[in-house]
Amino acid sequence: MTNHKIPKPADGKNIPPREAWRVLGIMAEFFEATERLSGIRPAVSVFGSSRVDPDSPYYALGERTSRLLSDAGFAVISGGGPGVMEAANRGAFHGRSPAVGLNIELPHEQRANPYQDISLTFRHFFARKVMFVKFATAYVVLPGGFGTMDELFEALTLVQTGKTRRMPIILMHGPFWRGLLDWFRDALVAEKTIAPGDVDLVQVIDEPQEVVNAIFAFYEQRGFEPSPAEREVLLNL
Repeated sequence: MTNHKIPKPADGKNIPPREAWRVLGIMAEFFEATERLSGIRPAVSVFGSSRVDPDSPYYALGERTSRLLSDAGFAVISGGGPGVMEAANRGAFHGRSPAVGLNIELPHEQRANPYQDISLTFRHFFARKVMFVKFATAYVVLPGGFGTMDELFEALTLVQTGKTRRMPIILMHGPFWRGLLDWFRDALVAEKTIAPGDVDLVQVIDEPQEVVNAIFAFYEQRGFEPSPAEREVLLNL
């Protein structure tokens, strides 16, 4: 039988040049994003479906919430595309604080919305996802699909495991999330795959002003700036 075992690389000498250049491209994405976003704190990352129309109640909810966040002094970070992402940027764009769009190159669905004071475009999902968490003071999550769920569970995992600081993770429009939260309790907690207290990492708030109030209440005793220990955690995110 012919041995098709792939030889091990020796000290990285067999790494194809194209792969090495790709690593440099990833590093460049991290560098540019960190440089351009370093002054936007405090900021709130807002997520939701790219598929909702401007006449959707979810669009209106995202726009109103983001406008209030912006006027309260929070930069608003969204995925930069259509739907709830556009609503979030649009609300912030017409408010006092910056509207930030972290766009992603996709074969379909993603187009940049015009309501971005700061616009970045990523080729790599994971570099983009780091920026959503790295600069966030809170997460606000409206109804959405797989991408929205991905961002929600990413935030929950990082907070649960201590890989980022504890922050408000707020779900808006309770009826949409009720089944998921019931499943957390009835399946995950019941099967002991998460601790009962992990469910408390999220809160459901339906009113835009209450979202703003909840974020301020969370930071009332400690301020928005990360502590030295939290800065170290974020450096190793």
